[in-house]
Amino acid sequence: MPVFFSALGVVLVGALIYYLSSPANQAEANIALKHKDAAVVDLGRAVYAENCASCHGGALEGQANWQQRDADGYLRAPPHDETGHTWHHPDSYLFLMTKYGIEEMIGKSYPNNMPAYEDKLTDEEILAVLSYIKSTWSGRIQSQHDQINARAKAQ
Repeated sequence: MPVFFSALGVVLVGALIYYLSSPANQAEANIALKHKDAAVVDLGRAVYAENCASCHGGALEGQANWQQRDADGYLRAPPHDETGHTWHHPDSYLFLMTKYGIEEMIGKSYPNNMPAYEDKLTDEEILAVLSYIKSTWSGRIQSQHDQINARAKAQ
């Protein structure tokens, strides 16, 4: 397990460095989820059910053993509820990851099953899905996520 977390840490640090230096970061700097807007959350719930639930679960629970690679070397889909790591990332990172995929974010090939949604969903739909996901978190987790966003914007 320590090897997994070391490898994951390297990937996340690389993604963060690329993200912070990326032109896309500048273009998407004002991304903000609207988890308290009922219409946005309703749209996000529907888009999530159609595009995300088959892997991440109808209740955002992710796939079993999501922290372990499968027989082909791919990580399983993580949960988007409070037990996962989604809320550990700022809004803009979540948006860019969903829109462009991890390989675009880190600038190299990486074994994963998560598709990029750039050509499948509009920016509004991506923001709505992420807003829906955030709307399901407890107030405590939402507050922690807000602090992560504030730190990201201050950089």
